[in-house]
Amino acid sequence: MKKKIVLLLLIAVSLSLVACGGDNKPENKTANSKINASQEVEGNNETEKTVTADFKAEEPVLLTTVGQSADVEMVKAVLDNLGINYKMNNLVKKGETGDAKTLILAVGGSSKGLGAAGIDANAELERVSGLIEDAKANGVKIIAMHIGGEARRGELSDKFITPSFENADYAIVVSEGDKDGMMKGIGESKNIPIEFIDSMSKSLDSLKVIFGK
Repeated sequence: MKKKIVLLLLIAVSLSLVACGGDNKPENKTANSKINASQEVEGNNETEKTVTADFKAEEPVLLTTVGQSADVEMVKAVLDNLGINYKMNNLVKKGETGDAKTLILAVGGSSKGLGAAGIDANAELERVSGLIEDAKANGVKIIAMHIGGEARRGELSDKFITPSFENADYAIVVSEGDKDGMMKGIGESKNIPIEFIDSMSKSLDSLKVIFGK
């Protein structure tokens, strides 16, 4: 299967991240949600073998944001592209994991996103903490993804990184976003495999291998 990625989504998300500057500036979340997933661009014909551990995940998937940033829309588009069976709920909490076998956490804080959701950072942390606890109790594998790069770092986003990565079974990170080694350090200290990728578009390759697509 040829590698594909949603061209307009990459453009919209990239522009959004540049515009928002990570935490406190506006982001075009509405534009992201309206991307036409049928508009694609061909990539390399061979899927790159970049997964750093023998980790496999199962469907169905529960996808949620950690920090209410638009990065979750990028992950959603990749899951759509790969035909993965998933549900997306950005306010899902403990007791609502349903029949999910894998929980994907799209990590990245947005003050605007939190405001739109009607919650603050502390409430978001409490929600995600309960969700992670529930997932672990039910044997649901957790994948933490930080794909917003350097633009999605800062005091707000960093609050969400530690709890998400410390409890993950696997993590995918755009290398530019971990220049300070924060996520790498968590992975090493908690013995959690982290796959570092060059750009958010490479997450398609990663999830394709993980889910055996």
